[in-house]
Amino acid sequence: MSGKIYVGVGGWTFEPWRGVFYPEGLAHKRELEYASRKLTSIEINGTYYSSFKPASWAKWRDETPEGFVFAMKASRFCTNRRVLAEAGESVQRYVSQGLVELRDRLGPINWQFMGTKKFDAEDIDAFLKLLPREAGKLPLRHALEVRHPSFKDPRFYDLARKHNVAIIQAAGDDDFPVIDEPTADFTYARLMGSQDKPATGFKPAELDTWAKRAKQWAKRGDVFLYFISGAKVRNPAAAQALIGRL
Repeated sequence: MSGKIYVGVGGWTFEPWRGVFYPEGLAHKRELEYASRKLTSIEINGTYYSSFKPASWAKWRDETPEGFVFAMKASRFCTNRRVLAEAGESVQRYVSQGLVELRDRLGPINWQFMGTKKFDAEDIDAFLKLLPREAGKLPLRHALEVRHPSFKDPRFYDLARKHNVAIIQAAGDDDFPVIDEPTADFTYARLMGSQDKPATGFKPAELDTWAKRAKQWAKRGDVFLYFISGAKVRNPAAAQALIGRL
């Protein structure tokens, strides 16, 4: 393999995980410290709704071990708009808020579109041109999570490839298009189909399949794979089970 495989969940604060994933009595302020030693990555969801001061990003870095990587959702103010080409100021504001404080924990940014956003080649191209290649001399990696079937279009794949932007594979939700196209030098997947039974959220054969896929993707670069929504209480166990297979 030429790339590393990072596996995790969305966020680290979820009350039902306490006593299931987190040990009974673990202080809430230590949950990130604990999760980052059981998983290899976490997608930060709070950055979709709010901005954070540099001190917060530095704190998250300091609470996690070497080798651990964060992905993060971009602000909704960048992507929830009719004309994406007009998002330049919001994109710069998001990138400059302090995420460079993550340093070597800095992973890809997930630019998530609403389900009503349709593919417009000219507007998407203009938006991709707005995404900076670096921040504070740190390279930035970008991924798009599209949710409208109109994005299943070779023109979209070509644009993503032109800008070295990954198309996020959102698997397990019938409302979203599943696109597995190699458009960047890394792969980003969000698995949404976990179930309450078995305890690992997925059947062993399903986890075996995802482990095989992840290894194939890693031949072309780093892989970021997150267990999201579904039976959310089971997602940490699913991530740990996949890590074990890898």
